[in-house]
Amino acid sequence: MSDDPLSRAPVRKFDGAFRWEGVERRPYKDAATAPFRAISRQTLASDPRLAGELRYFEIEPGGFSTLERHEHMHAVMALRGSGLCLVGDAVYALGAHDLVTIEPMVWHQFRAGRDAPLGFLCLVNAARDRPQLPTEADLAALRSSPEVAAFLDGLIEPV
Repeated sequence: MSDDPLSRAPVRKFDGAFRWEGVERRPYKDAATAPFRAISRQTLASDPRLAGELRYFEIEPGGFSTLERHEHMHAVMALRGSGLCLVGDAVYALGAHDLVTIEPMVWHQFRAGRDAPLGFLCLVNAARDRPQLPTEADLAALRSSPEVAAFLDGLIEPV
């Protein structure tokens, strides 16, 4: 968020195309830090007086977030499109208005379908730890489930 007055306005108008007035669309994260594909983020609310931060992520068709875990929990609400999410050792279909709660230290990843973007809100702690990436042993344990292996390989599509 910038320090310009518009970014601190009490109302940020939605433009209908999943952008908000005065909110910069940014890269998901540094491409050198972790694997992901075709995803952007917008920080909608971040203020030192809040204990949390509200962000909007958009994954383009065929894209995915990083497979990661961390010590903080967060809540995700899909706003548009459909996709799949891995939470722990289970894969779930995800559509508009579905709510996902991710407990601390649980592996998770989001994948958009091939036909439309998957856009979602994510509420996290304002002060949070850095994501952890899976080791080879972690990946082997996750892949012991055929469903999770198929998800990680991009072989299953949302219904």
